Amino acid sequence: MNSSLPHPVIGIMAARRSDGTIIGNSELFIKLQKRLISLNGISFVFTYEDTGKDMIDGYIFDPEQSRWMRDRFPYPDVVYNRIPFRKTEQQDESQHFFSLLKEKNIPFFNPSFIDKFELYQLLKKHPFLKKYLPESLLVTAEDELHSFLTGYKRIYLKPANSSKGKGIFRLRIDSDNRLTLQDKDTSQTYPSFQHFWEEWRELLLKKNYLAQQEIQSSQIDGFRYDFRILAHADKEKYKVTGIGIRQSQEQDITTHIPSGGRMLPYERVQTSAHDHFIHSIVSPIGTALSEQFGYFGEFSIDAAVSTTGHYYIFEVNSKPMSFNEPEIEERKIDQLCQLFLQLAKKPI
Repeated sequence: MNSSLPHPVIGIMAARRSDGTIIGNSELFIKLQKRLISLNGISFVFTYEDTGKDMIDGYIFDPEQSRWMRDRFPYPDVVYNRIPFRKTEQQDESQHFFSLLKEKNIPFFNPSFIDKFELYQLLKKHPFLKKYLPESLLVTAEDELHSFLTGYKRIYLKPANSSKGKGIFRLRIDSDNRLTLQDKDTSQTYPSFQHFWEEWRELLLKKNYLAQQEIQSSQIDGFRYDFRILAHADKEKYKVTGIGIRQSQEQDITTHIPSGGRMLPYERVQTSAHDHFIHSIVSPIGTALSEQFGYFGEFSIDAAVSTTGHYYIFEVNSKPMSFNEPEIEERKIDQLCQLFLQLAKKPI
């Protein structure tokens, strides 16, 4: 490595649009660069198209000039995977680059997006975490889904490879075997399961939909809420970086803010039982993910407590969205930079 460069050097892997421009969370990248400079490090953003055998063409943000500049860099000490598209991440070129990092003994995280059904299978085998999972089924056959629906009466349908609440439906069956299907904007009724299956079979199978029992989450002021938990690796363990509350409003299919959800401070609902649950699941989830898929340096968890007081883990996200809470975002930057420093000294 060029001795004139600060240490550590962090490579942030993003992706390109079809027109060649780079897409990624530029606000996050700028905050990381500013923080790293204060720690005598730097970061640069790149895509797999920019990589060579020994050098990488990338973009570095100059805070003094407040602009991005293109430059050539040696391979970094650590790579932070922020590829925003599953399709790009799964391409041969991306996978080849990850293999090259392993050959060069350069630590990187996070290795991949998480498939919802693979996550369910993984956590279902975990002796501690399995009790927190709502029953789920990969939709592969009409009779299996029909049996699952008639058993639970109220279920969610979620694409195994989606995020931010996209493509989620709620399906309910009444005593007359009529079905009601809802998303965040519309509602449709079907006289029978066969009518529903006829219309939705192709999409459910093509998009690898997961059926999940509906949980009656606890409410505040008549609207359900859930926990958004941000976690980061710290040495050999994982710890909670921040906890936010998301509450449904106009629709209660999802609590995501882009879909009309509302942000509340965790202190509004905080109890010692909530604290215990949240802090107890973070390390087991992080360890299980890293053992199964490759090193996870950060993740977020969607979880809830039901009206009967039982806790549930709904989803784990490998590339967390930005939190709307400024204090959580601030801690995220600090935790990421501390992790970069740890990994730069000790490869995983």
